Amino acid sequence: MLIFKFPDNDQFFSVDHNRDVNVSFVSFDTKTVLDFKGNIKEISKDEIEQLNIAPKSRSSFIEIGKETPESYALKISQAQNFIRKNDLKKLVLSRRKLLMYLDINSDKKLSLKKSFLKFCESYPSAFCYLFEKKGEVWMGGFSEVLGKFNKKNNLFETMSVAGTLPVEESWTDKEIEEQKAVTEYIHSILRKFSSNMKVSSTKDLISGNIKHLKTDFQGEVSPESLEKIIAELHPTPAVCGFPKELCAQGIKSIEHFNREYYSGYIKIETDDFVYYFVNLRCASFFKNYAFLFVGGGITLKSNAEKEWKETELKSMAIQNNLVFE
Repeated sequence: MLIFKFPDNDQFFSVDHNRDVNVSFVSFDTKTVLDFKGNIKEISKDEIEQLNIAPKSRSSFIEIGKETPESYALKISQAQNFIRKNDLKKLVLSRRKLLMYLDINSDKKLSLKKSFLKFCESYPSAFCYLFEKKGEVWMGGFSEVLGKFNKKNNLFETMSVAGTLPVEESWTDKEIEEQKAVTEYIHSILRKFSSNMKVSSTKDLISGNIKHLKTDFQGEVSPESLEKIIAELHPTPAVCGFPKELCAQGIKSIEHFNREYYSGYIKIETDDFVYYFVNLRCASFFKNYAFLFVGGGITLKSNAEKEWKETELKSMAIQNNLVFE
């Protein structure tokens, strides 16, 4: 079962059953691909509210160890040592926040279908999804596009998104430098595949209670190049760091958990377009708890307390939209 909506679109979609793969969820390390086979069809709110979505109990033991500001600060220190040692600009660290439902509401059960609909209302400009497959239940929503390809005119679009602050705060050199590194990396890749790439000015991207810096790219590419471009773009410095192979090693040695689908991407193919969305604000759900995945770019200028607050703000995108009944 999969339901989703595109950015700035009120329609909901699902997939029916046939042999063609039209939607794929690719994990951060690209080793796991979850395919949804079927034609994309519209589904109504009423039909969504009739769905029966029940998270499973986790079969293996639950890792209770909750991340604390102190333990996260230690990881940030380790990341900064890794950055210093390898002369890097930044490394992206993620948190897997354990959310016990009893901590929020002990009397009622989580309604994932109503949580999804509320989530969509809260983030109208985001791509939002909810799926249940092979015992896994995930929900997420985000505005970051890894790629969008127009089959009719071969135009490819992507964006450089990095830097995070509460909406009311002003940008500092830390966020500006962080986003600039992502922009330069993406531009260096796209130049290899397109001679007419257009680059926009950098603007604010508002996402609920936080904002990011965003630069848009657009250019003509050959259809045969599409998967090569995505393979080079993922993971971008916004979710990993650069060079990505070295940063991926650092992430694995510091984080000590599997990111799974978080900071991977979702591929959706329609008659006219091929979309690739970065899977960011997301969570995996179980019977009595959920894992909320969030992260942030760490540089030598990073402040541990500020980074913790940033990840807490990001986690509220999911947490504040959960519905219990």
